[in-house]
Amino acid sequence: MKSTLLRLFPGLKVSEEIPYREITSLGVGGKLPLLAEPDSEATLSELVKYLRASRTDSFVFGGGTNVVGMDAPFNGIGIRLGEAFNTWDRDGRIVRCGAMVRLPILARAMAEAGLAGLSELVGIPGTVGGAAVMNAGCEGVSFGDSVKSLSGITPEGARWSLEKEEIHWHYRGNDLPRGLIITEVVLELQESTPDTEQAKIDSSLAKRRAREPEGRSAGCAFRNVSKQEPAGLLIDHCGLRGLTIGDVEISSKHANYLMNVGTASEADYVEMIRLVRRRVAEKYGFYLNMETVPVNPDFFHRCMDEVPAPRVNVLCGGDSSEREVSLRSGKAIADALRNGGFEVELTDLKRCRLLPSMQESDVVYPALHGGFGEGGELQMLMESAMLKFVGSGSKASRLCMDKIATKRMLDHLGIPTAKWGIVTKDHPELPEGLSYPVILKVPCEGSSVGIIKVNSAEEWADALESELKSAQEILVEEFIEGTEITIPIVNGEALEVVEIRSPQGFYDYDAKYIYKNGHTQYFCPPETVSSDILAKAKEQSLLFYRASGCRDLLRVDLIVGKDGVGYVLEGNPLPGSTATSLVPKSAQYCGISFEQLTAKLVYAAMKRPKKASIQD
Repeated sequence: MKSTLLRLFPGLKVSEEIPYREITSLGVGGKLPLLAEPDSEATLSELVKYLRASRTDSFVFGGGTNVVGMDAPFNGIGIRLGEAFNTWDRDGRIVRCGAMVRLPILARAMAEAGLAGLSELVGIPGTVGGAAVMNAGCEGVSFGDSVKSLSGITPEGARWSLEKEEIHWHYRGNDLPRGLIITEVVLELQESTPDTEQAKIDSSLAKRRAREPEGRSAGCAFRNVSKQEPAGLLIDHCGLRGLTIGDVEISSKHANYLMNVGTASEADYVEMIRLVRRRVAEKYGFYLNMETVPVNPDFFHRCMDEVPAPRVNVLCGGDSSEREVSLRSGKAIADALRNGGFEVELTDLKRCRLLPSMQESDVVYPALHGGFGEGGELQMLMESAMLKFVGSGSKASRLCMDKIATKRMLDHLGIPTAKWGIVTKDHPELPEGLSYPVILKVPCEGSSVGIIKVNSAEEWADALESELKSAQEILVEEFIEGTEITIPIVNGEALEVVEIRSPQGFYDYDAKYIYKNGHTQYFCPPETVSSDILAKAKEQSLLFYRASGCRDLLRVDLIVGKDGVGYVLEGNPLPGSTATSLVPKSAQYCGISFEQLTAKLVYAAMKRPKKASIQD
C-alpha cells in the first residue's frame, strides 16, 4: 500500500508501523500500520477520493491527545495533516489558522495580543481542528463560542465550508456531519488586554495543575452528565478511584482520567470503560458517554454492549397552538437524556398515531402540549398498544386538559379555586356571581394560549367573540389579584414552589415566552408568600395530584389572594421543558439537574407493568 500511495501522490509523507505511543498522548495499543501526512488541501482531497474509491478505511489523527489506539493492526490508513496546516495569521480580531495549530500555543499568542476567547482553554493540549470537532471547553468557555467559520474536506473529497450561523454548538460537540475533515478554522475574538488575558491563563493553568494527574492519558475519559453530575464525581462516589486493570489505572487525583501507567493494552482500556459504565449505571442510572475517540471501529460496540442504555422515543410538535413550545421542550428533553447516556430518538409527531419508533423503544416520552398529545387521545392509543410512557394515563390527561372538568373536581374536593362559570354562543352573558375583571379561558388549551383578561363590560363582547372561535364553551373565572405561584410534583413529591412576577401582573403567553412587554421574574423559593401558606398550597396540590389520578409529573398553578388563600387554577400533566420552564427551575433549586429529572421520569415509566388499560 505504501508504494501505491507514493506512486499516486508524489511527495506524500507515508510512514509505516508507527507505535501509538508516538502519536497519541495515551499510548494504548500496538502500532499503526500506515500513516499518511498530506501537506495541502489538494493532496488531502485526492487522497480521500482514492481511499473512498478503493474502499479503504481511514482514521484522522489531530494531535492525538484524545485518541485510543488499538491492539490489532488497523485495517486502513491513518491520516494526519502535515506542517502546512500548522500556521496562522491575524487581522485585528480575526484569526485564520490551520487545523494542526496547537491550541495552547495559539491561546498564549492571542493573550499577548490582548484578545479574549481562548485564554481559559490554554491548558487543553490538542489542536485547533480537534478543539473544533470536540467543541473543547473549560471554565464555562467553549471553543465554538469564538468560531467564525470552518472549512475542510468532505468524506467524498470535496471542499466544504460553514459559517458560524450554520453550525449548532452544544456541550462537547456540534452538528457537523460525520466524516468531515477540518483543515482551517477562522476565529473572531474579543478585545481585551494582555494583562487581563495573562491573568486568565495563570488562573486556568493553576486550576488544571491542581486537579489533573500527571502521566499518560487521553484527557477526560467520559463527558459530564451535567454541572451537578460531573463524570469524575460519579466515578469517585462509586468507589473506583485508584482501581487498576492491567496497566490502566483510574487516577487517584481525578477519577475521570484513565491513566496508562505502563504498557496498557486496548483490551485493558475497554475492560475499564465497561466496568466504570456498569458501576455508574447501577448506582446513578446514567450511562456515561465517551469523550475519547477510538481508532478501532468496534470499540464503542465492545464498551457499550454490556450495559445498554434504555431506548427513549421523545415525542414533540403536535398540531396544537402550542406546537412551537413543544418542539423546544422535546429538544431540551432529548438533549438532557442524551447527556445522561440514554439512546434517544426525537420525533415530530404531527398527528395522533403509533409509529415504529414508539413501539421499538423502551419508553415513550411525550413532550406534546395541548391537542391530542396532552388531552388523552395519544395516551389511550399507547395504552391500547401496552406501551410504557412518561406521564399520566388517558383518563387523568383528559381531566387535566379540560379546565372546566378540573374546576368541577376542585369544587368536589373542597380545594379553593377562583369562582367560575361557563358561557356559550347561546348564553353569552357574564355568569351570575361574577363581576369584572374576569378571565376568559379556552378550556382545552395550555401555555396560556386562549386566555384573555376582560376588565369591563365594554371589552366583553369582542373578547368573547374571539374566544368562541376556538371552543363552543368558554370558562369564565374571577380575576384574583395576588401572587402567582406554581408547584411541581414529581413522582408524588412536591418540589419547591416558584413565585412568578410578570411585567403586567398577568402571566400570559407573552410573559412566558415572548417578553414583548418585559421579562418575567421567577423566585424559587418565593419571596412574598409565607411558609404556612406555601405548606397549605403544597398539601392542596398533592391532593389534586392523587385525586386526578395523575402520575410521574404534574405542575399545579395557583394564585395566592390578598386574603392569604392559595386558589388552585389548573394542573398541567405535561408542563413545558424549555429554558424558561418552571419545573426545571424548581428541580434545580432542589438539587435535581434536568438530566436527573428526565431520567427519574423515564425510570418511573419503565417500572410500570405493561397492561392494556385506560384507567392508569
